[in-house]
Amino acid sequence: FTYLLTRRPRRVQTLWLVGLLSVLSLSEVIIGFAWSTLFSRTAGITNLFVAIGLMDKPVALLPTFGAVLTGMVYQALPYTILVLYPALVRLDPTLLEAARTLGASPVKAFFNVVAPALRNTIVATLIMVFVFALGSYLLPQILGRPQHWTLSVLITDQAIYQSNMPFAAAMAVFLVLISLALVGMTLLVGRRENAL
Repeated sequence: FTYLLTRRPRRVQTLWLVGLLSVLSLSEVIIGFAWSTLFSRTAGITNLFVAIGLMDKPVALLPTFGAVLTGMVYQALPYTILVLYPALVRLDPTLLEAARTLGASPVKAFFNVVAPALRNTIVATLIMVFVFALGSYLLPQILGRPQHWTLSVLITDQAIYQSNMPFAAAMAVFLVLISLALVGMTLLVGRRENAL
């Protein structure tokens, strides 16, 4: 999406970026309850599917893993786009033109020219979104079941509701170690790329 956005006229890019920034102004609570309404049986999207004949009767689409995933993607997508956007704007368009001139299809040109040029940015974005998802707290509780909860929710559950502080502390240390390992991987990839 970000790649296609950078190929649009400047005015279209500005409108999309303003829209993305407006999504960032929403809290996790608002996002969670908006998606729970959309996935509900009474006021949800399945009523639209019934109206156009795709379904026989409305059903609730939550609490499910798909609902949690949809909410978390909706929350993380603007961050992803805003991190990738500057690198894609700075990418020299003549590289793609050269690949197309040499006979590469648009998909092949993207994967052989754009993706390798943005490897560091893509890795950093993936790690950022993964750490962001690890810390997601409200969306898994609003849209999912306990088996869909993230580590931060499980830590809170163990510490406060189960009164199992040692296990909660062990999970918290595990979460910190995962985060530090990901930051270390990012630094390692960056150093190796700079050495080349």
